[in-house]
Amino acid sequence: MALEWIVVAYAAGAEAMMLLLLTLPGSNPLRHGLLSVTKTLLKPFLSILPFCLLLLLDIFWKYETMPSCKTLNSCSPSENLRHQKSTVKSQRNALLIAAAVAFYWLLYSVTKLVDRVEQLQFQIKKSAKNE
Repeated sequence: MALEWIVVAYAAGAEAMMLLLLTLPGSNPLRHGLLSVTKTLLKPFLSILPFCLLLLLDIFWKYETMPSCKTLNSCSPSENLRHQKSTVKSQRNALLIAAAVAFYWLLYSVTKLVDRVEQLQFQIKKSAKNE
């Protein structure tokens, strides 16, 4: 399962980098090229959403099937430590899933906004030439 988490982490990192570069002020030539790349990559990045849902179901399944220690002596200290590590790891992975989904939504919204701003700037230049 480690490979799946690496894929989600890299996708979230790529989304964050594109989001950061799109929102940097004063980088119009870079923004125009990055906008076309981002618009092209939005559909492949959409596959992250069902992938995150599958990983979230995996976390839920691990949580539901985790043995519980009802009394103090029912589990050994190593088992308690293993369960605590598993819980912390599941919480980290849930945050990673939330970050990947949030970055995708932000990237989609910002890409549409920047594209609309460029279209309006083009219309303004076009109407200024006609006058």
